[in-house]
Amino acid sequence: MRQIKIGDITIDAVIERDGPWRKPEDFFPDFDEATFQAHVPKMEPEVFDPTTGKLVMTYQTFVIRTPNLTILVDTCTGEHKGHPAPFDFPGKERWREELFALGVKFEDVDYVFCTHLHIDHTGWNTTLKDGRWVPTFPNAKYIFHKGEYAIWEAEHAKGANPPGTVFRDNCLPIVEAGQALLVDDDYKLDDLVTLTPTPGHSPCHCCVNLHSKGETAIITGDMMHHAIQCREPDWSVNPDWDQKEAARSRRKFLSEVAGTDVLLLPIHFPAPTVGTVTMDGPDRFDYKFKRD
Repeated sequence: MRQIKIGDITIDAVIERDGPWRKPEDFFPDFDEATFQAHVPKMEPEVFDPTTGKLVMTYQTFVIRTPNLTILVDTCTGEHKGHPAPFDFPGKERWREELFALGVKFEDVDYVFCTHLHIDHTGWNTTLKDGRWVPTFPNAKYIFHKGEYAIWEAEHAKGANPPGTVFRDNCLPIVEAGQALLVDDDYKLDDLVTLTPTPGHSPCHCCVNLHSKGETAIITGDMMHHAIQCREPDWSVNPDWDQKEAARSRRKFLSEVAGTDVLLLPIHFPAPTVGTVTMDGPDRFDYKFKRD
């Protein structure tokens, strides 16, 4: 994704991995082959690889620079976490190298927003130092939804998966270091950065809104994983905490932004990533990349 500007805000993408990733029939419980194939010609060509039959999905972090702050939104899977397949893919150093190439050092980051606390959105929160997980960004405050944190804390105590080891390795060390801000749905960092609750994929999933000089961009996290979910908003994914609630949140969100000039930045959409949504009949939507 090329750098985009929203008023006085710049947004860059730092990629951990990209390319074909999952077969749609393995990802969407309500998948229907005929329906999917009917939609393929209407979707952006980058989102599906017909050779492998896989959805093209990117793991990326958005780097937000306002006039006063450097902010990261979601931190991919991280290094040395011992994750199971498919999250054990090689080449994780790409993420670190791309961040540094933007001129951003770990010490420069002021805030880290986590749209939710899943394995592929919190990984670089911490790094391994002398056998302990410590905050990667020593001067940053990390924004966690307090309701989601509490639920994962309880699930972790029960040995549930999710969160598996994600809470222990990626979240708890942040709180123990005194660098966490546990916030509500209506949290507002300043006039430029706010939250929109979109629960379902996780208990208290939130999108991150960026506003400047009359322009708006929204980082949608995992409110949707793929463009097919615009055309079929009720197609939730296997990892959703509550698939019906995820579908309700997605349809409500898409209805509100459709036909506007609000720019969306879905974490898992491949380059060019950023785009807008329009209505396509009464029940579905269309996602188009911003290419200019």
